[in-house]
Amino acid sequence: MSLKLFNTLTRSKEPFVPLKEKQVGMYVCGVTVYDYCHVGHARAAIVFDTMFRYFQYLGYEVNFIRNFTDIDDKIINRANDKGMDWQEITHKYTVAFHEDMGKLNIASPTEEPKATDHIPEMLSMIQSLIDQNKAYAIDGDVFYSIKSFKDYGCLSGKNINDLQSGARVEVNETKRNPLDFALWKKSKPGEPFWNSPWGAGRPGWHIECSAMSKKFLGDTFDIHGGGKDLVFPHHENEIAQSCGCTGQQPVRYWVHNGFVNIDKEKMSKSLGNFFTIREIYKKYHPEVLRLFLISSHYRSPIDFSEKNLDDATKVLTRFYEGLAGARNKTATMDLKLVPDFQEKIKNHPLTKKFEVAMNDDLNTAVVMAHMNEELKNLNSAVKDKNSANLEEVAVATAAWETAGRILGLFFLTPEEFEKELFEIKNRDLGLEVSKIEQLIANRNAARQSKNWTEADRCRDDLVQMGVLIEDTPNGTEWKLK
Repeated sequence: MSLKLFNTLTRSKEPFVPLKEKQVGMYVCGVTVYDYCHVGHARAAIVFDTMFRYFQYLGYEVNFIRNFTDIDDKIINRANDKGMDWQEITHKYTVAFHEDMGKLNIASPTEEPKATDHIPEMLSMIQSLIDQNKAYAIDGDVFYSIKSFKDYGCLSGKNINDLQSGARVEVNETKRNPLDFALWKKSKPGEPFWNSPWGAGRPGWHIECSAMSKKFLGDTFDIHGGGKDLVFPHHENEIAQSCGCTGQQPVRYWVHNGFVNIDKEKMSKSLGNFFTIREIYKKYHPEVLRLFLISSHYRSPIDFSEKNLDDATKVLTRFYEGLAGARNKTATMDLKLVPDFQEKIKNHPLTKKFEVAMNDDLNTAVVMAHMNEELKNLNSAVKDKNSANLEEVAVATAAWETAGRILGLFFLTPEEFEKELFEIKNRDLGLEVSKIEQLIANRNAARQSKNWTEADRCRDDLVQMGVLIEDTPNGTEWKLK
């Protein structure tokens, strides 16, 4: 089964056929760097990171471009509010973006262009549109004329007449049509600016992505991604200006992820109902957030709640515990001596199910269900005392880990995950590990001397502290509730 992707442009799943064999050109709209990223940004980053990883898994050479918008009204306003230079603002939040996304195991794209580094390319595109009478300059501003593009609305399905009848003309608006959008904005006093044939100013938002995608991927490329909220007007306007400039459709597959919702409303800064990624990290492990966000199909809305994150914590903990048991059982094996080990991983039932689900429009929700089911089989095989099944456990573990890593999971050892999870849970509790271990030692000593009252007291003290213990063949193990 070949990979199929849902194309927003055609509103259908289509077999993915790249422009060049075994190569993928992929552009994803990045963030505007004026604030910390929220969970909605995390979802978009994870969706296209997973796509990037899966294309590489399939053997494609991927040219993945994800930009930064580093000049914008929001940036200028934030700089004014903070009394800072606008470049200080963009630098601060670009660094923060990499820190936050790094903890989510987001791989580095091929290129991360900044808008302000590509002003010449934008000026060239704008001039081309003016020369073709598809854009016009008025008093230092340049606008794209949507009437010059007969297919305007092709991506969003919006009707241009309906849009025009509902549009309001702003006071002192000089545009010929209220739907015409800015390609170049005349600078106001005190604002950052660049010189242009139309006067000092800065680029409009939409032209930035058209210019950067054209530079790095050419006039037409394979995939353009972003959040569903970008379909209109941002991506609609990208199509109009790119087609207007080159005469070609810029993108073959438009891919959009669904919203993260709170109380059935989209999480966004404009609505004030968002949580920054950094706020989530105070209470939850980054891989927990990633697992939560891939537990639904990328095009579906996903409801954010602490309960859902608590459930995701339990699932990921169970995954890592299963991984620890499997690795312990096969620790003495030399996998290089297993005949056709890599081939056996490829032919493992989980690998086959993983590929079928991922080929069906990257259905990570189904993959998660398969991984949960395979974990039961893996745990049963680990508990089996028959040493003859070691190879079976090793192959199953490798297949399971491979699927997980494409989804961005299992970048830690089970021991590292357990330690980091304890540190997060313990931020509010302030428990001392030495005190926990001393109570466990006291309980074990009391049990050996058959002092059951003292042993029960130690256990009760641990329970009150929020510590769960389990007696295993390897000794007493503990974890926080």
